[in-house]
Amino acid sequence: MGERKVLCRRDEVVSGEARRFDVAGTRIALVRIDDDFYAIGDRCSHEDYSLGEGEVWVDECEIECPQHGSMFDLVTGEPRSFPATTPVPVFEVEIEGDDVVVVLP
Repeated sequence: MGERKVLCRRDEVVSGEARRFDVAGTRIALVRIDDDFYAIGDRCSHEDYSLGEGEVWVDECEIECPQHGSMFDLVTGEPRSFPATTPVPVFEVEIEGDDVVVVLP
């Protein structure tokens, strides 16, 4: 079982928003879509830009890199458009009361 870390409270991230967190040496982009939360590696696999600063595509469940426009699936971390060709890591998210918890490997 991985290490569990509280990222924030549920009400600190609004639906359709992404936020960057630095946890135990790992950069994480946390995305909220309605009542679902997704945690992916914050570094675009094409170049080292923060995905947490990107636009969230709610209907597609994707996030867009703000620098070169690569789209990443929030569930799998797979790139959906160029120039990125390598997936970013995804992390398990749990809700404990009002806390959003990420499970690190």
